[in-house]
Amino acid sequence: MMDTQHIQDRPHDALADHLADDLAAVNALIRKTMASEHAPRIPEVTAHLIEAGGKRIRPMLVLAAAELCDYQGAHHHHLAATVEFIHTATLLHDDVVDESAQRRGRATANLLWDNKSSVLVGDYLFARAFQLMVACGSLRVLDILSNASATIAEGEVLQLTTAQNLGTTEDQYLRVIRGKTAALFSAATESGAVLAGASEDKVRALCTYGDALGISFQMVDDFLDFGGAGDGIGKRIGDDFRERKVTLPVIRAVARADEGERAFWQRTIAKGDQQDGDFEQACAIIAHHGTLEETRAEALAWSDTAKEALSALPDTPLRAMLSELSTYVVQRLK
Repeated sequence: MMDTQHIQDRPHDALADHLADDLAAVNALIRKTMASEHAPRIPEVTAHLIEAGGKRIRPMLVLAAAELCDYQGAHHHHLAATVEFIHTATLLHDDVVDESAQRRGRATANLLWDNKSSVLVGDYLFARAFQLMVACGSLRVLDILSNASATIAEGEVLQLTTAQNLGTTEDQYLRVIRGKTAALFSAATESGAVLAGASEDKVRALCTYGDALGISFQMVDDFLDFGGAGDGIGKRIGDDFRERKVTLPVIRAVARADEGERAFWQRTIAKGDQQDGDFEQACAIIAHHGTLEETRAEALAWSDTAKEALSALPDTPLRAMLSELSTYVVQRLK
């Protein structure tokens, strides 16, 4: 039986309850903006992904940051819809690049329609996102979100070049996960503070919070992919290994590999010659060198950085929810 008390205790649910009116306004704006009079496939593809049960974490980060900084206007709704559109566009493109068949428990848009539709609808959503940004009337907000969009694209290209590359460094790995996750998290919190006219101390604090939260979030996923206990991962265990992605547990295991282990990584990751039992062997090598536990420690440290950054903000129930969110992200690390 599902643990309803556990669900009620999840901080993103508490955050959604606290921001319920604003989220309703954002969802209405999203539905209005994703409409297309001349190309009905656009709302069909967009709705398939946007209405698939995502947690709306990024829009909530915008709304929470704006509220923490006492914003009184209505443009935070435009900003929240913007980050959701950017996120959705990147998911559509990612599923084409990764040749994915499933996301959030449903068939991907590229599988239900085709790659061309996914790419072009993703482009449309990016364009809509920039229209919504302009409506906010802030060049600084536009700068933050356009830079984040460039960082996301750069991170995706970098991931293409680091996949299968056993020479990938930890700095490159960090740039990849900033592009995959942290860039939009930090842009959401930073832009919400800027929109509210917050002090530079608060803007920096919220930017740091979003960045650290995003890095921690992605490191947890990378930890879980090699068999870390937990739920909510949203993908099969071992997907990164099968896709030959070089994440932190692998980077450190390769750095400490003996001759036989290096030959194993060369065959399975660099050359892509994977056989039955290889994933289990990869997990054993990683466990032998302790790199999974090190990844866990890194994720926890970034979670702590996120919580520490919030000390510059007023001590309110909303701040406590954001702190609990950074704790919840790493609770999957068992």
